Amino acid sequence: MSHHDHELERRARELYLRASRDVDPVTAGRLRAARRTALAGPTPHSAARRILIPASAFAVVALASLMVWQPLGGPTAEAPATVQTVDVSDPNDLPPDADVTDPSLYQDLQFYSWLAYNDGQARDNK
Repeated sequence: MSHHDHELERRARELYLRASRDVDPVTAGRLRAARRTALAGPTPHSAARRILIPASAFAVVALASLMVWQPLGGPTAEAPATVQTVDVSDPNDLPPDADVTDPSLYQDLQFYSWLAYNDGQARDNK
């Protein structure tokens, strides 16, 4: 240690001792109680916290992995897809129900939107 470090340590020790003599009794009592609590050891709540933090982290990882690796929805061998025809004469009709429609129709929604837009422009130009 250099001379400067020894001087800094001596000065800090003097300030600490002077401050500890000037502490009012109420603050000194609170400091002693806090010291006893800290030296007493871990509380039951801290032991539970030490168990819950890793357990909750594991649960988050498990949930994230389930969300990432869940099987994609699509036609299966057990349930053959049915195709439903839609009358396009009324443009205010709702699209067919997703439960009874071929799921491959929903893969190219952008194409169908483009097709409907261009079909509407072709009718307007006639």
